[in-house]
Parts: sequence; structure tokens; C-alpha cells
Amino acid sequence: MRIENGVPLARLTTIGTGGPALALARVTTLDELEEALRFAAGEGLEVVVIGLGSNLLAADEGVEVFVLRLESDLAGVEIRDRLLAAGGGATNAVCLHRARSAGLGGLEFACAIPGTAGGGVRMNAGAYGRDWSDILARALIASPAGTDWLTPAELGLSYRHSELGPGAVVARVEYRLESSSPSRVKATVAELVSRRKATQPTNKRTFGSVFKNPPGDIGAGRMLELCGLKGHRIGGALISPKHANFIENADGATSADCVALMVEARRRAREQFGVELEREVVLIGDLALPAGT
Repeated sequence: MRIENGVPLARLTTIGTGGPALALARVTTLDELEEALRFAAGEGLEVVVIGLGSNLLAADEGVEVFVLRLESDLAGVEIRDRLLAAGGGATNAVCLHRARSAGLGGLEFACAIPGTAGGGVRMNAGAYGRDWSDILARALIASPAGTDWLTPAELGLSYRHSELGPGAVVARVEYRLESSSPSRVKATVAELVSRRKATQPTNKRTFGSVFKNPPGDIGAGRMLELCGLKGHRIGGALISPKHANFIENADGATSADCVALMVEARRRAREQFGVELEREVVLIGDLALPAGT
């Protein structure tokens, strides 16, 4: 297990902001992961797993957390019949490529989610009407108390949510997929990628969706667009002119700039629609957010 100190999280997040973490460990096996979790528990350190760094916003001043990256054995992918087994650190892109090659469908929606298998489980990630709960057979969860396989029901998966607590790490994932053909999977992915490029700022630095869609017929992006927020800028952060539920790092943005935009967006949604938008992005460290933000 390799440990580095003071690694800037701006290097590890898709938005490109965030100060240094206390320490970063690259773990490659289940034994190393369990060792790292025991160490962190013994030192009283908060554990944060960072895969591709999407869906994360870290404090500019730095964070007193022990960051884990799952690599090697914990990022591998294998196929057994219609079961795709992946390490928690396996990227969605690699999982989808392996599924397509094996003639397995069901994971195509993940082409819109630039993350990892473990991150998908933790937040029950989803797109285009499907999410992890639709394909997940079980997940191996490691924690200081032990390691065990859990089903979707035991994980408490709901809209962009799981019941996984602090210090619990998704070490391995098993997806139950369906028979398809490489050409059919490829065609579906091409269609979804085209739709995503047409509606989202895929060529900009963002952390993904800012807010969860509220109940009702109006999604968060449309709601914020109706609030006149497309193109609204604070510092180096910009509410995307293409999709109002994305914040772009337009020019040297800080996490504080992003938070200021989130606060303004929630205020306008509350005033115009009477809706309290719930953030989807995970905040790390002290970002001095008002209550409820």
C-alpha cells in the first residue's frame, strides 16, 4: 500500500478544484483495503474513496481525510456467464466495454456516468430511466467492522441514494446482465452518447449533476433554466449555458465559487417554485454551507 501526503484534490476531481488531502493511499487488494480501513479507524480519520473524481466538491483549504484509490485487483473486470464482476475501482467505461464484447446488455445507461462501479453503488447512480438497482446482483462492502456481501435491498438503494455509511467501501460489484449482441449494445450506446452530447456540457470540466431532480414534472435543470440561471457566473464558476444543472469550471474556479452558485440556485428555486433542491454532489471538508444547502 502506497501512501502520499498532501495530494491536491484538484488533481483528482473532474471539476478541478479542492485543496490537499491529509493522505492518499492506493490499495490494490482486499487485504490492503481492510488494512487501510483499520488504520484509518485507529487514527480516527475520515475515509473518502475517489474513483474518477466526479460528483465530488472538496474544500479549497484542504481536507483532513484519508483518501483511498482502488486499483489493480480492485479495479479489474471479468465475465462469468451473464454475470459481470468488477472491482469497486473499475470504471464504468471498462465495464461497459467488457459487457459489449461479451454480448451482454443492460449496462448501456452507464455510458452517461463518468465514474466507477463502487461510486455507482454508493449513490445508486443512474441515467435515462435506469439505475444501479436495476442491474446490481450484490456488492462486497468493506468496513472497519468486517467485510460482507450485501444485496440491493440490504444496501437500501433508492433514488441517488444508498444506506452505506461513512467508512464503508464498495470493494467488489456483481452485475446481473442480459443476453444481447455487441452490435445492439454499440448502437444503444451511440444513441445515448449522442443525446448526452446534445444536452450536456460533456467537453467542459464539471462534477456532473448539481442537484437531484425534485418530485414532479419539472427536472432540476429545467427549473433552474426557468429561474434564468443559464450562464450565471460567480468567480471562475459558471452555470452551464447548455444545461442549468451543471456547473462548469470556466476559468480557475474554486470550490467556494461553485458553492456560491449552488446557494443562489437553491434560493431562486425556492422563491420561484417553492422547492428545496437537494444536492447530488458530495461535499468534502468544510465548505461553510448554510443549513440545508
